[in-house]
Amino acid sequence: MSKFLFVSDLDHTFVGDDAALIELQTHLSHHRTNYGTKIVYATGRSPVLYRQLKAEKSPIDPDALVTSVGTEIYPHDASDTPDKEWSEILSHGWNRDIIVSTLDQFSQLAPQPDSEQRPFKVSYYLSETAAATVVPQIESALAEQGLSVKLVYSGGQDLDVLPIKGNKGLAMQFLARRWGFSSDRTVACGDSGNDIALFSVGDERGIIVGNARPELVAWHQSQSSNHVYRAKAHYAAGILEGLKYFGFI
Repeated sequence: MSKFLFVSDLDHTFVGDDAALIELQTHLSHHRTNYGTKIVYATGRSPVLYRQLKAEKSPIDPDALVTSVGTEIYPHDASDTPDKEWSEILSHGWNRDIIVSTLDQFSQLAPQPDSEQRPFKVSYYLSETAAATVVPQIESALAEQGLSVKLVYSGGQDLDVLPIKGNKGLAMQFLARRWGFSSDRTVACGDSGNDIALFSVGDERGIIVGNARPELVAWHQSQSSNHVYRAKAHYAAGILEGLKYFGFI
């Protein structure tokens, strides 16, 4: 056994099965104590909503926290100051005010709560039936403004506008370089569209839990990569299944 970098989404991935989560956290804590494994949560939640989940589920403390769909990195989950180097990387070509004013013209978009509007993330609710038509229109409108951004639609309702380099996968690689983990000693876990970046940025090992959302399942079915494992079990049980498959535990 040797150390590895463990990166996981929270909702419907790390949490969702309390009994399996206890077993998973036991394995992770053992590996961190004995081998130096690092634990990272990569969530679409803002810091505010992360703290709510932490109060409800009491997950073990991570070594770093990636929030707001990869646009903020905190050295630990008690920190209030995002990593300055990562924020500087995301700032190039980003203009939040222009994005908001451009998207005001789309009546199908409903802004998410203020807690979910972050310096490098503009977030809306958008129905699944409207998304197929509206998302391409939004992409065109933002391109006409000369903005280099990306749109992430996930969960059948959440639309996030992010910096071109702002995603969970690039945040994972940023931390892996900082800590000296190779791609074959890095494993990411997820269940929805905003986790696709975790599996597509490189050849890091990936675990898609059995309860994955249709958009992630469709993406996986279109791929031929053998470094991403589709678990049969759900939530933390699926993560355990994948960690055993790759030989991390």
